[in-house]
Formats: sequence, C-alpha cells, structure tokens
Amino acid sequence: MRGVCLALVLATVVSIAIGSAAAANYAQESLDRYFRIEYQAEPSAARPVVSGYVYNMHPGLPVDRMQLAIEALDASGKVVGTSSTWIPGGVPAGNRSYFSASVVLAASYRVQVLFFDWGKGGGS
Repeated sequence: MRGVCLALVLATVVSIAIGSAAAANYAQESLDRYFRIEYQAEPSAARPVVSGYVYNMHPGLPVDRMQLAIEALDASGKVVGTSSTWIPGGVPAGNRSYFSASVVLAASYRVQVLFFDWGKGGGS
C-alpha cells in the first residue's frame, strides 16, 4: 500500500515537472475562459455518436494533447455512463479541432475537458 502511494506521488510530481495540465487542477471558470466545446449527439442504429469542435481561445498557446470526458445523462440529469476521447493532433492557438466518439444511449450528454497539455507558444 505504501508503495502504491509513493508511486502516485511520484507520478504527480513527474507530470507537473513536464508541464501537464490536468483539467482537475483548473476551476471550471478557468477552463471556460480557455476552451469552448460545441457538440451534438447523432443517433445511430448501432451506437450513438457525440461529435463536435473544441475551441482553444488562448491566442498564443496551442494544446498539444487534449482528452475530453463525455457523460451520458438520463432525463433527470443523473450520469448513467461515461466515456472519453482524445483530440487528434491537439488544438491550435486561437483555433478549433474536431472530435467524435461512440457513446451509450442517453437522454442527453455533457462534454468537458478532462486533460490537456499546453504546447509551446510561437510567434514571429
């Protein structure tokens, strides 16, 4: 048990040292300042799909890696399923990237940033 705790602490320190920005470290208001997510659910005979765009509103920093959490909600708003998807290629600064993921059938969905890494800002 002690070894597991030590491993978790070490993993946290390493991820901080390399610049990872787990979304849990940010208040939702901060995430809303940097990112906007537009999405829609598309019914399918096999399995529904949630797809859309994530916008990086930071004018100077791209996102190298981003993972989104998708929660399936029943009619009362209770979470009945979860999934996640990576944004292929990241999200350029001041731009958007497309995502698409299969999900379980639900009354509605909620999509939020789960994880991201800020890239290196560039300029001319």
